[in-house]
Amino acid sequence: LKQQVGYAAVDDYVRSGMVVGLGTGSTAYYAVERLGGKLSSGDLTDIVAIPTSRRTEEQAKSLGIPLGTLDMHPVLDVAIDGADSVDPQLNLVKGGGGALFREKIVEAAAKAFVVIVDASKMTAALGPHFPIPVEVVPFCHEHTARKIE
Repeated sequence: LKQQVGYAAVDDYVRSGMVVGLGTGSTAYYAVERLGGKLSSGDLTDIVAIPTSRRTEEQAKSLGIPLGTLDMHPVLDVAIDGADSVDPQLNLVKGGGGALFREKIVEAAAKAFVVIVDASKMTAALGPHFPIPVEVVPFCHEHTARKIE
C-alpha cells in the first residue's frame, strides 16, 4: 500500500516543468522512486526537486533526479511527504524520522502539499500512538524550552 500511494502521488500531482518537494520516510521513499522512474523513462522532464533530508537527497541523486535548493527555487509547485499519524480532522504528526525542520520549511514553500499515508497511520487522536516530535534549533533554544514547558 505504501508503494501504491507513493506512486499515485507522483502520477496524480507531478507534471513536467515542476519544482517538487521530496519528503522523507518509508512512504515518501516510493514517491521519490516513482519520480526517478518517470524521469528516466522520459514520462516527466524538466523537474527540479528539493529534498527534505540527506537520506532523500542521496536517494534522489542515485535515481538521477535533478536537485535544487529553496534559495534557488523559493516557491515549489508541490511537496509530497508522509506523516507519522493522522487524526479524523486530518491534523498531522510529522517529523518522527528526524527531518521535522527541513520538512516544515520545504512544505511551507509549496503551493500544494500532498500527504501520503496508509491506513496504519490513521488514529482517533494525535499523540497516543506516536509521540509529538519537537525539533529545537540552536537559535533561542532556551526560549523555546521555556515555551514548551
